[in-house]
Amino acid sequence: MATILINGQSREVAADPSTPLLWVIRDIVGLTGTKFGCGIAQCGACTVHLDGVPVRACSTLLSSVGSKAVTTIEGVAASDAQVVQQAWIEQQVPQCGYCQSGQIMSAVALLEQKPSPTDADIDAAMQGNVCRCGTYLRIRAAIHRAAEMKRASA
Repeated sequence: MATILINGQSREVAADPSTPLLWVIRDIVGLTGTKFGCGIAQCGACTVHLDGVPVRACSTLLSSVGSKAVTTIEGVAASDAQVVQQAWIEQQVPQCGYCQSGQIMSAVALLEQKPSPTDADIDAAMQGNVCRCGTYLRIRAAIHRAAEMKRASA
């Protein structure tokens, strides 16, 4: 039995310490917004925040979580996620949609760190988030738009 903090709630989970966090989140806790993509931390579909830092849940073991706070797409701060989601819609980013939760989690973390990111900042932060549909230019434009919207509402 392990206790983990997911989206602000303490959860008791019965899982082997070597279980990837992704499966704890999806199969034990029942939060299915975090997606399985490749299983080797190369695609970013499973991105969650661990104490605010984006990590790949498929390669993060339960034993490495400890007392760190896990945030999934379901629990990301409503205002931050809403601004990013609105920008995603405006820029027509989603195509198949499979990578979107991971993309949004990485974008939210970037904007928390750098409220006015450059193209280079965006490229570095989003590296490793694969979009099978190839909407990378739209993703970059949406992150710039989300940054503008956040500044305008501050």
